[in-house]
Amino acid sequence: MGQAASSPASAVAGTLVLANLGTPTAPTAPAVRRYLAEFLSDPRVVAIPRWLWQPLLRGVILPLRGPKSAEKYAKVWLEGGSPLAVYTTGLAAQVQALLPHWRVLPAMRYGEPSLRALLQRLRDEGGLVRMLPLYPQYSTTTTASMQDAARAVHPSAPDARLQWVEDYSDDPDWIAAVAASIAQWRAQHGAGAHLLFSFHGLPQRVADGGDPYPQRCERSAALIAQALGLGEGEWTLTYQSRFGAERWLEPATDAELAALAARGVTQVDVVCPGFAVDCLETLEEVGMQFAEGFAHAGGTLRYIPCLNDAPAHARALVAMLERQFGPMRA
Repeated sequence: MGQAASSPASAVAGTLVLANLGTPTAPTAPAVRRYLAEFLSDPRVVAIPRWLWQPLLRGVILPLRGPKSAEKYAKVWLEGGSPLAVYTTGLAAQVQALLPHWRVLPAMRYGEPSLRALLQRLRDEGGLVRMLPLYPQYSTTTTASMQDAARAVHPSAPDARLQWVEDYSDDPDWIAAVAASIAQWRAQHGAGAHLLFSFHGLPQRVADGGDPYPQRCERSAALIAQALGLGEGEWTLTYQSRFGAERWLEPATDAELAALAARGVTQVDVVCPGFAVDCLETLEEVGMQFAEGFAHAGGTLRYIPCLNDAPAHARALVAMLERQFGPMRA
């Protein structure tokens, strides 16, 4: 897998870290188990007491889920690695091209390249570090976990040495880029009868506890729909990727697709603006699982890709960064 271009630390204004969730290193059961063990051991992700959760995780969940997830990853694996890793690295390279006086590096909260290890190395080197979590909508389960990793290295962050973006769910340049990508895709392929915005789900208890994620998703979807000129009945916001037996945010994507089919809507376009780049949840869950289920109901689901490593995505992120931090281009 290629690496984003970089310059010697002494020649740059600072380092910009594009941080994503993470991915297994291979579509195999052992690699998936290693990744899931780290991901599902984060108390931000699973709040069950460690003494109760770890035996269940390692004795039951990982042995069962590892092989099944590996099969799913194999369906979407690219020549250069997992889609999330390939597109995150490509996006870092696109941003690097726009910010030649910065060093732009990709990192992963879970797995490799390790966000925490990278931040430790950058701390030892000295200089300014800015971290961009590639989660447009802030949540305590995602962005806050990256902040935990950053504070483990820089306890006083955000400070003069380590700064970060917390949320860009309503950033005008990002909204415009997402809307433009949807409009371009629909101009090329034709517009379906309905546009569904599918965001990653969250346990309802987390939202009830004050996590602002649902409101951020609602804001993003409404602004994108407005930029596209869609009327109220032409689009819907839903949540996907439920895990476990507890109640999650609703409406669920699969349930809403079934409801649309029951109403006679036979062609639905689905976009996932909570994901910066395509990954297992977009390509396999939406593009394969949900598409197959909707086909069984007599409809056609068409998945619209994420912004991925498109130059327009990089331009939107740089504009957003400069809006928050001031000029970064010489």
